[in-house]
Amino acid sequence: MAVSTSLPAFPATRLRRLRRTKAIRALVAETTLSPANLIWPIFVTELDSGVGEIPSMPGVERLTLDGAKRAAETALRLGIPAICIFPHSDPDLKTEGCERAWDPENIGNRAIRAIKEVAPELAVMTDIALDPYNINGHDGLVKDGVILNDETVEALVRMALAQADAGADILGPSDMMDGRIAALRAGLEANGYADVSILSYAAKFASGFYGPFRDAVGASGRLVGDKKTYQVNPGNREEALRCVARDIAEGADMVMVKPGMPYLDLCREVRDRFEVPTFAYQVSGEYAMIEGAIRNGWLSRDVVIESLIGFRRAGCDGILTYYAPEVAEKLAHLG
Repeated sequence: MAVSTSLPAFPATRLRRLRRTKAIRALVAETTLSPANLIWPIFVTELDSGVGEIPSMPGVERLTLDGAKRAAETALRLGIPAICIFPHSDPDLKTEGCERAWDPENIGNRAIRAIKEVAPELAVMTDIALDPYNINGHDGLVKDGVILNDETVEALVRMALAQADAGADILGPSDMMDGRIAALRAGLEANGYADVSILSYAAKFASGFYGPFRDAVGASGRLVGDKKTYQVNPGNREEALRCVARDIAEGADMVMVKPGMPYLDLCREVRDRFEVPTFAYQVSGEYAMIEGAIRNGWLSRDVVIESLIGFRRAGCDGILTYYAPEVAEKLAHLG
């Protein structure tokens, strides 16, 4: 039989063969998403008037302590390994000195203990920053219009020790003060909390995507000035990487990029350069845009998982997302 040596008239490489069926697509998937990649941020309020849906974050509610317990039980059922607590505190009790930040009976610490009562195996993450308790709305102490660095760090250590004492597993310093990771790690080690992890908001940008979150914690309208003297300029890639390197050197166990979707290039670079567990936060503004478009019929709900696959493809080991329970439920059905 004569053998043809001419080039075939059809494409020799048909990449569509690997997309032909669901089973084949699963076999060759390069990036996967599971509930184990998710941290669920929740808002817990001490005010009866604060309970319920947050208007700028449709579908997200401020919870009572009992609601936080139910959320923890839901997380366990769905295989979500961690929940992150954000407090909505009484505005009449906010002060210049932020003393309630380290009060063992503040709503955040009470929520830690409440969750551990019903779900001791669930990892509880907290926020380390003064803005929920600051009458000025800032993440740090303010004097004459200046955000004080070293004095704030001292306050953050007190806050961290109160949270560790309440049973927190992971501390999330989101304040962006210089030197706070070294101080937190030293304080934890010296006080018997060597096993408490630090997930540092290492590259937190001075972003416009945080607006709905400030509604959620009751900080909207309280901010005096802006946060540009301590959060990273959105255009500064190298500065952000220096922040990450510093926090790792000071003792951070994990690092975070915040916001998420507009900064996925940084997520990939952080993961590749430092080879440490890397997280990102799909922040309130990202959630509000996606959810608003879905509810208006402009996008299908499939974009939720697509957006989180983007985080994973960019190198994120984990993602803080308000969609955590919805996604975990859907992944269970898909699996």
